[in-house]
Amino acid sequence: MSSADETLDRIKAQVEEETPDDIEIESVAFEGPELVIYTPDAQTVANRDGIVRNLAQTLRKRINVRPTQEALVPPNEARARITQTIPEDAGVQNLDFDRQTGEVFIEAEKPGRVIGRHGATLDEISASVGWTPEVVRTPPMESSTVSNVRNYLKQEREERRDILQRVGRQINRPTTSDEDWVRLTTLGCCREVGRAAFILSTPESRILIDCGDKPGAEGEVPYLQAPEALAAGPNSLDAVVLTHAHLDHSALIPILFKYGYDGPIYTTAPTRDLMGLLQLDYLDVASKEGRTPPYESQQVRDALKHTIPLEFGNVTDIAPDIKLTMHNAGHILGSAVCHFHIGEGRYNVAFSGDIHYKDTRLLDGAVNDFPRVETLVLESTYGGKNDYQTDQSDSERVLKDVINETYENDGKVLIPAFAVGRSQELMLVLEEAMRKGDIPTMPVYLDGMIREATAIHTAYPEYLRDDLRQRILYEDENPFLAEQFEQVDGGDEMRQDIADDEPAIILTTSGMVTGGPVMSWLRLLGSEPDNTMAFVGYQAEGTLGRQIQRGQDEITMGDTSGPRAERVSLRLNVETVDGFSGHADRQGLESFVETMHPRPEKILCVHGDASTTNQLSSALYQKFNMRTHNPKNLETFRLS
Repeated sequence: MSSADETLDRIKAQVEEETPDDIEIESVAFEGPELVIYTPDAQTVANRDGIVRNLAQTLRKRINVRPTQEALVPPNEARARITQTIPEDAGVQNLDFDRQTGEVFIEAEKPGRVIGRHGATLDEISASVGWTPEVVRTPPMESSTVSNVRNYLKQEREERRDILQRVGRQINRPTTSDEDWVRLTTLGCCREVGRAAFILSTPESRILIDCGDKPGAEGEVPYLQAPEALAAGPNSLDAVVLTHAHLDHSALIPILFKYGYDGPIYTTAPTRDLMGLLQLDYLDVASKEGRTPPYESQQVRDALKHTIPLEFGNVTDIAPDIKLTMHNAGHILGSAVCHFHIGEGRYNVAFSGDIHYKDTRLLDGAVNDFPRVETLVLESTYGGKNDYQTDQSDSERVLKDVINETYENDGKVLIPAFAVGRSQELMLVLEEAMRKGDIPTMPVYLDGMIREATAIHTAYPEYLRDDLRQRILYEDENPFLAEQFEQVDGGDEMRQDIADDEPAIILTTSGMVTGGPVMSWLRLLGSEPDNTMAFVGYQAEGTLGRQIQRGQDEITMGDTSGPRAERVSLRLNVETVDGFSGHADRQGLESFVETMHPRPEKILCVHGDASTTNQLSSALYQKFNMRTHNPKNLETFRLS
């Protein structure tokens, strides 16, 4: 018998001892970070106060109670009973039965009507059919990504359960070392923006945090070949943790599966979906530009299949000696500050990922309240001494002035924006400005992935600000569905028609002008001085966006070194509108640290150029009298 089986036998005996005699326990199993208890009396366990809570406290594990097969009413009969139980105005779209787990997934337009007051309807369903109801929301905007991810995971249920059981055994394996240390190795994004990647290691465990590319720098990837990284093979990792979906943090996660990684990815559910969208687009852009992609779409699907989504605030075991808790980072939908609790209170490390400290129209500001933190790994994108962004209301006023002036000149406003985050923020600003008459009502064309990314936002309204969630779900005035927003789906022919037509605003990818539809728009609009290009986000060093921002008036497209290189003269106005970035500025970063509870003993300033990380590191040291560093790539820090 394996050590994992022995552990499960011991846990089952504990569960039987802690539960009342009239409740039968058939089996227990590790599935990912959860302990799953199978019982024919699942409803009884659910209805008796304190059973699950007491078990969780005794075993110090997350508990999931599921019914055994004999307790389940056949699906056809269960479907009829469930349909009769749920109010008609709930808008049920689909019922999906998972016999392996005893769960029935109820997709509905109004999940609250399915749940009922204090969960009464769910209790009634479970008592009637034995199945455990799980409610998912029908997205207010149709999203092919959300639909495809849900359908794919449904198809892969059997293999996914095997994955979860294997992961569960790994998490709950016996510890073997008497040593006591924590180390952090930097594999990217140090004294640079992009290719975020870190290894957090203990004598028992190794965790990879993020694995991204570097914008505008083909071939500069994280140092995964380093001895501290994957030299012992991809499966020397216990887990991958992803802070958020932007490609400079997520682009190269599928390459791990290409080379044999078979472990879990921990992130939030919206980050999982956005990750799949952006990675597939990453492959598509590479193919269109004649570059060899570093992996194939199958590895993207592998990553999705191995993802274990977590909710903000839930403490989750991810290794024998490491617990992970994710908190809102305020940067983009689903972005997380990741807090690692190592050992029995031995050490605590928080990775900020990318953060926005203040509330925006789209999201609440970043969380910085933790039980304990000894070391903080802090992004520094706008950490330079002069990196103070304009107040958001002033930024919106400047943008509206730019739009009004361009409109009066009969021109068009071209805004390159990240498909995830900045585009949705701008859509909210433009919708309100047109509704209030601050700018003329005109078409706002969405090019690239922007509309699909927006649809994913509406599929996860619980991650949005309260007032926006209220508008989307309950007030029937979804701002993202305003009639002026139009999808560009006719390729270059439609773009030409738009360029020849009346004044308009074009929101297009990519945000740093590194490829994608924005290149076609530069060809069509770049030579006309009545048009305006407005930058609203960070332009990394080495990107075409940074070059144009600095005044370059001629650019090369296509094969820049070959005979087919295309020179395009730029005569359009170029404006930079600060204040729309998803990153905290210098003041926001200092405020994040100043108000952090508890304040860390040590800070590593990363994800910023060399001068920026150095300036922020020095300022934090002088202001708060704490140890600070601006590490280089491939440095290892002994934290404990």
